Amino acid sequence: MMSATMRRIQLPVLRALSTAAAEAAVESSTPEKIVASVLFERLPVVVPKIDPVVYAFQEFSFRWQQQYRRRYPDEFLNKSNTRGKGDYQIEYTPAPRITEADKTNDRKSLNRALDRRLYLLLYGNAYGAPSDKPVWHFPEKVYDSEETLRKCAESALHSVLGDLSNTYFVGNAPMGHMIFTRGEDAPDLPSFKRFFFKSQVIAKDEFNVGKCKDFVWVTKDELLEYFPDQAEFFNKMIIS
Repeated sequence: MMSATMRRIQLPVLRALSTAAAEAAVESSTPEKIVASVLFERLPVVVPKIDPVVYAFQEFSFRWQQQYRRRYPDEFLNKSNTRGKGDYQIEYTPAPRITEADKTNDRKSLNRALDRRLYLLLYGNAYGAPSDKPVWHFPEKVYDSEETLRKCAESALHSVLGDLSNTYFVGNAPMGHMIFTRGEDAPDLPSFKRFFFKSQVIAKDEFNVGKCKDFVWVTKDELLEYFPDQAEFFNKMIIS
């Protein structure tokens, strides 16, 4: 059994060894930036249309159940039919599923593709872009001194929208990440890791998007057209 004196001697030694190992790891590690990106989405506003196959099955299921449903006496049915009748009449016309923004393909509007999820894309300077040319990208920020990586993602979205009161971040962990390494064809580009966080629109149909040259709200299929090289990755990461 280890004595108390030996414990007092070894504890400072262990602390010194762990500190030295951490400092050596920091010194030996290559400087690599970390970027927090935000997948800012608007959830569907209306219920998507039922697939024809699902609709046919529901029709078949209803007719099958009608064959074996419970039969009620005619007296009971007559009483239920006369209940709740009045002189009032409610006229209701549902709003159209196809909006004016759909007809004009206005991708700056949130009032389009009401049965799909929409995602915000920015056009401007992005970290790691070749020759600092403007490209399409998500709201992002290079991790600096924030407490957590999610705080960095919140700061990235705040710099674009100016207010996060109508946003909701889903979880504290990123939903995916990409690793960019310096290649022989582009030795000047830095190596970095990009982590994606999901945030959603809450009770708002218009945002004043800034800090970019242009922006669009696109569906998943449209989003893949903006990133042909990473289409396979985004197709697996984004579930819609």
